[in-house]
Amino acid sequence: MPESSVLAALVSGLRGGSIEVVDLTSPLSSSTPVIQLPPQFGQTAVFELEEISRYDDRGPAWYWNNFRSGEHTGTHFDAPNHWVTGKDLADVASVPARDLIAPAAVLDFTAEAAEAAENPDFLVEIDHVKAWEAENGPLPDGGWLLLRTGWDARSHSQEAFLNADENGPHTPGLSPECARWVAEESPVLGLGVETVGTDAGAAHSFDPAFPCHSYLMGSDKYGLTQLQNLAALPPTGAVVVAGPLPIVTGSGAPARVLALVERA
Repeated sequence: MPESSVLAALVSGLRGGSIEVVDLTSPLSSSTPVIQLPPQFGQTAVFELEEISRYDDRGPAWYWNNFRSGEHTGTHFDAPNHWVTGKDLADVASVPARDLIAPAAVLDFTAEAAEAAENPDFLVEIDHVKAWEAENGPLPDGGWLLLRTGWDARSHSQEAFLNADENGPHTPGLSPECARWVAEESPVLGLGVETVGTDAGAAHSFDPAFPCHSYLMGSDKYGLTQLQNLAALPPTGAVVVAGPLPIVTGSGAPARVLALVERA
């Protein structure tokens, strides 16, 4: 590989520390929060490990497990066919590999969504995004819009993460108008969030219901959920590497999501 090549520069930066790898993935275990739907609907599985052998009579020199998990458990990738509006579009195994590496814009709304502000139902509007663009430049063509709300701090607890009461969950997200704009008018290929799903907690009552899912999937775009460590990313310049399991006909998959960030 020529020393002047882009890939050689990338490897050099990674080895030398001028390019930092930030893990945006929530560790996957039986305590990972999962979405809860009304009881009349099917429910996703909590992550489970089943030990096959651990250096014992079942396998003296090796340790391994079977696992059981929902496609949309933990940090995961939503494919277009996850929602009825995208039912005839790509499954997670058919997502082009080139789409799994893309630039990111990080929009920080931690103050607006802070518990201290008593506003867990905060919604991002189109004007919020336009104001961010006025300061930082346009959203990246073919990139990710990552929504930072500080919600990853709650990921240790199912109760705190879902933040539900008798009226349903209360978590921040996009307004229906903003969800449509991101899906149909913005140049990004998908939306990434720190919450359990791409939609706000109250999105079951929006018109349409769950607009991020409805508009994004119907527009052949993607979702990333339960991200962590977005605070370590700059507003622009990071590159996201999203690696979902390529489950044939799958509507999504747990993913290891990384960000490459240039450091001085």
